[in-house]
Amino acid sequence: MRDLSRCVIHPAVSHEGFASIGVPTYRASTILFDDAKSYTNRKYRGPDGYTYGLHGTPTTRTLEAQLTALEGGERTVIVPSGQAAITIVFLAILLPGDHVLIPDTAYPPCRGFCENYLKPRGVEYTVYDPLIGAGIDALVKPNTKLIWMESPGSTTMEFQDVPAIVKVAKERGGILTGCDNTWATPLLFKPLAHGVDFSSEALSKYVGGHSDLLMGSISVKDVALFRRLKDTMRMIGIGVSPDDCGLALRGLETMGVRMRHADAVATAFARRLVELPAVERVLHPSLPTCPGHEVWKRDFTGASGVFSVVLKAPANAVIEEAFGVLKTFAIGASWGGTRSLIVPMAIKADRVATDWTDEGVILRISVGMEDPDDLWADLAALFAALAVPVLGG
Repeated sequence: MRDLSRCVIHPAVSHEGFASIGVPTYRASTILFDDAKSYTNRKYRGPDGYTYGLHGTPTTRTLEAQLTALEGGERTVIVPSGQAAITIVFLAILLPGDHVLIPDTAYPPCRGFCENYLKPRGVEYTVYDPLIGAGIDALVKPNTKLIWMESPGSTTMEFQDVPAIVKVAKERGGILTGCDNTWATPLLFKPLAHGVDFSSEALSKYVGGHSDLLMGSISVKDVALFRRLKDTMRMIGIGVSPDDCGLALRGLETMGVRMRHADAVATAFARRLVELPAVERVLHPSLPTCPGHEVWKRDFTGASGVFSVVLKAPANAVIEEAFGVLKTFAIGASWGGTRSLIVPMAIKADRVATDWTDEGVILRISVGMEDPDDLWADLAALFAALAVPVLGG
């Protein structure tokens, strides 16, 4: 072999005696085949087989297998974002003339996808009260093919009665159900165990854990549904980077510890914030005043580090000035990373199935890994500033 060929063709080396605790990152577009027949018959390898890097490498498969085990499913697909996890399910299931139900708390781009993409292509959608439970039966149409859930909604913390909705779906002719489970992750709630057909996650958040990757997942118990997802992904060219999968695999290793810490700190903060003068109410599942509190106690094994605070209306006037006192909390979207985040949210105008009666802005808080005393000092200063107009100062 001449030198130019040696530059291109890598020598085989022994792996004997080498065992890494980390998962290797296999990067590939081209997948090599042993012979011409194997290449010719590559389409028969099925959705689990290796055919082209876009459709997965051993790094991708390791992440899929680990998430499948956590979700209690049969298969998982990895997609580029949490929003992609939602839209891939919708695209795999819904055809012109079909109808889908989505909750008023759904991730806003989910509603945008229904309004701006599905509706012009002949797919109907209806937005429903997330606390409707078994009452969703009244909204089911003869052409309803999918009921989507998000429990809880990541701002209003409304916990849905997933088992009741699934029961209706099955009784009404096998309507499929899906649940965005990003807030809880499979550590706190397992949708598939409650009969949900599609459990989706934004892996960008708690799984990634460091605010440096974008990725989503969809887990199923039915292999036929897995094939439909894979076929849809293949047709529209959806794939993920093995490097990002490696980051997700690393994040998974510490997710349990991080979430346990976030739960403890967020719960303690929620109970202290209730007493502050600028606060109208605190939306945290451990508090009986949280919408769906009883459902959370029944179905979930804990809480994550994301919760919300509804301000009294006079505090709205000083939010921008008050946020200037923050030293430890950062202002930014998403959650689940090591850095604690806080953002003002206005959702009143977006509700269509139910009225949101509070006039005060909602502050969504995500607890990270900083020292709890530093975080509380930040919150105390913030809410003291917000209290000034409430107290008439």
